[in-house]
Order: sequence, then structure tokens, then C-alpha cells
Amino acid sequence: MSAPPESRPFAAQLSSVYFTILTLFCFKIFVKITLNLLTHFYVIRGNRKEAARISAEFDFGQGHRSWADRSPLHDAASQGRLLALKTLIAQGCNVNVLTIDHVSPLHEACLGDHAACARALVEAGANVNVTSIDGVTPLFNACSSGSAQCAELLLENGAAPQADFCQASPIHEAASRGNVSCVEALVTWGADVDYDIPHMGTPLYVACMSRELLCTRVLLNGGANVQKGKFLESPLHAAAQKNCVEIVKVLLEFGADVNAKNQDLKRPVEVASPGGLAEGFLLLYEAVPRTLSQMCRLTVRYSLGRDRLHLIPQLQLPKALEKFLQYRRVDVSHELPC
Repeated sequence: MSAPPESRPFAAQLSSVYFTILTLFCFKIFVKITLNLLTHFYVIRGNRKEAARISAEFDFGQGHRSWADRSPLHDAASQGRLLALKTLIAQGCNVNVLTIDHVSPLHEACLGDHAACARALVEAGANVNVTSIDGVTPLFNACSSGSAQCAELLLENGAAPQADFCQASPIHEAASRGNVSCVEALVTWGADVDYDIPHMGTPLYVACMSRELLCTRVLLNGGANVQKGKFLESPLHAAAQKNCVEIVKVLLEFGADVNAKNQDLKRPVEVASPGGLAEGFLLLYEAVPRTLSQMCRLTVRYSLGRDRLHLIPQLQLPKALEKFLQYRRVDVSHELPC
């Protein structure tokens, strides 16, 4: 006759608990494998609706992303098959059909850089501001893939250039990937170049951390605050830390403060790699005062303000001075008044 549970040694009771947990874990894995096989079976048979229902009802709270509920429109858009896409649209397929994760055919077309497919969907009434459960919009996907054509198309048809609080930011994505054309399009259409996301910082800070020189220039020309980065970390701190001397030079041209301190009370030169090019350039810059022409340029741009920088060509200034204020290359044959 077996002893009652309370009279068993503690070690024996503990092993029973572990065995029970292991059994439940194995059972859960078995159920998930079975359901995945069943879903795959329905997909093979062409019954995507039933496959999607199974995926939705048996999601174990782990953010499972289903591909079983993708419509033929999703497939055509993601593969860039324009003729098939137009045929499906002509047959009355809903261009705003969503997967379980709220991914639309327009999401797929923009992610694949299929501008013609994206245009066909937009002309058929696709929602340009549709958002997936991850907060991703078609514009974000276009910036992620570097598709300037898709980005322009979306912006021209009412896509919001600025992400909401709970959405992924297109301008941060474009800046981090070095997609200059997308950054230019977003700036032109009014995206906030100083949009600060707590865990990422500003687009300028992201561009500096990613060592993207051209994106850095575009953002600064668009009026980005050269001092605004991530918390107390300035873009110059990021560029110095990454030892990217070209970006350091650009930031200093736009008036970056070499004496700004981060949360560790360190200046940019103190976070630069010892003996690196960035450290050497910063040390040299600190020893040489700014030129009068540079100080004049910064003062004029600051007086105009970010929202009026695009009006510089209307000031009826000499071309050389106009280019100088816009940080465009000036011919050495021209002399600047400053």
C-alpha cells in the first residue's frame, strides 16, 4: 500500500511537480505542431479561410503571425504581378482586405518596392493610412525598402507623413537605412524632423548612429535641431562615438556645440575613440574659433526659423550667398559678403 502524498520525501514530491510541468509542456508543443500541420493542410487544399480561423482561434498569446490568411491580392502585390493584381481588382476583390495582423495588399506592394502595383491599389481605393497590429503603415514599409516612388505616391494621395504616437516612424526608418530619397520626400511633405522617440531619439540622432552622411545633411538642411538627440546625448556625441569624422564636420558646420555634455557629463571629444579621426578633428576644432561667415550663416538661419528656411531663394540675394545659406557648394570664383 503506497504512502499518502504528505508522507513522501520532499525530493520525491518535487520530482513529481517537475514531471507534471514537463508533460504539460510537451502536450502544448504537440497541440501546436498538430494545429500547424492542420493549417498547412487547409492551405494546400485552398481553404485559406478555415486556415485563418484556426490560426486566429488557437493563438497562444505569443504574437503568432499567420501567413495562411493572405488573399490572392496580397500574393500578387508582394510579388509585383501587376496584371494579376489588376485582374483581381476588376473581378471585384476588396483592395482593403486585411490579414489577421491587419496587413493590407498595399503594405505588401510598398515593402516589395512595387510602385506600379501600389498605384493600382491606391487608384482602386486602397487606404493609404491603414495600420497593422505592429503599428506599421504602407509609408513605413516604403521607407524601409527605400522605395521613393511608393513613398511619393502615398504622400500625394493623403498618407500622413508624421507617425502617430503608437505607430512606427517612417522618417526614423528611412534615416536609419540611409534611404535619402525617402527622407527628402518626408521632409518636403512636412514630417517633423525633430520628432523624438524616447528609445530612439530624433531622426538626426538615428542617422548619426547609423553613419548615414547624406541623410544627416538632408535632415539638417530641412531644419533639424543640431543639438537634439536622445535624452542628453547629442547627435555630435553619436557621430564622435561612431568615429565618423565626415558627419562630425557636417554637424559642426551647422553649429553643433562641442561642449555639450551627455548623461555621463562627457563632451563629444571624450566619447570619441582614443586616437581616432573624430577625436583629432574635435580637438583641432576646439582650438580654432569659428569663422565670421559661419557665425553669420548660423545667425541668419536661426532668425528665419525652421519653417521658413525654404523661403531663402525668395530673399533676392546674390546666388553665391543664397547657396551659402543653404549649405550648397559655392564656386571659389565668388566672394561672400561675410
